[in-house]
Amino acid sequence: MYLLAEGSKFLFSSSFGSAVAATTVTNGDPAAITAAAHGFSAADELLFDSGWEDATDSIWKVAPAPSTNNLSLLALDSSDQQWFPNGTGVGTLRKVSNWIEIGQVLDVQPSGGGTRNVDINPLSKRNGIKMPAGFEASGMDLTLGYDPSLASQIALNKLTRNLSSKIGFKFLMNGGQTGYGYGTAQLAQMPNIAKGSAVSVKLSLSFRGQFVGYPS
Repeated sequence: MYLLAEGSKFLFSSSFGSAVAATTVTNGDPAAITAAAHGFSAADELLFDSGWEDATDSIWKVAPAPSTNNLSLLALDSSDQQWFPNGTGVGTLRKVSNWIEIGQVLDVQPSGGGTRNVDINPLSKRNGIKMPAGFEASGMDLTLGYDPSLASQIALNKLTRNLSSKIGFKFLMNGGQTGYGYGTAQLAQMPNIAKGSAVSVKLSLSFRGQFVGYPS
C-alpha cells in the first residue's frame, strides 16, 4: 500500500496530564504495565517516561481492553532484553490532550532519524567494516504560511520563547495512519519573503525519543 502526503494534518500539544506511576513494566510485545488506578482508556495517547532508552520520551497508544490497574502500549515491543533490560523500564505515564492543528503547512522536511554506523578499521584487515550503533537524532522542519494572527502560531511562538517547554507532535495522514513525536518546537522569528510565493515561516521540531508510527 502506498501512502500519499496529500490531506495530511499536523498537530501539537503542550497539555500533559498528571504523572501516573508505572510500577511494573514487563518484557513482551506489547509491553505490559502495572499502574494502579491509572484511569486510562483504549487508544489514549500517553507520554512514557521510562528507564528504557528506546521507550522513553515517546508517545504511545494504549492497547485495547486495559483493566483498572493494568495496560499495554501498542507497538512497544520490549522482548529484546539486551535493549530493554528486565526490571528497568519503570517510570511514569501522562495523557496527552488538547491537540491543536498547525495551520497553513506548505512543506515538510524530515531531518535525521536514519541509521547510525561506526566505521571499524582493524589493523589486521585491509577492508573496513561498518557496525550499527543506533539511530541519528530526528526532527522535522515545517514551512508554514506566515500569519501571526493564527492561534497555532501564537501558541508556538510562546513555546519557542520558553526554551524548556516540550510538546507532543502528531502527524495524521488522510488514511488514518498516525505518527507521534515528543520534544521541542522552535518557530522562526523572521518570515521568509520572496516575490511570487507566499510569505512563510519555518517551524523546527526536535524529537527527544523515538518517532512512533501506527497504522489506521
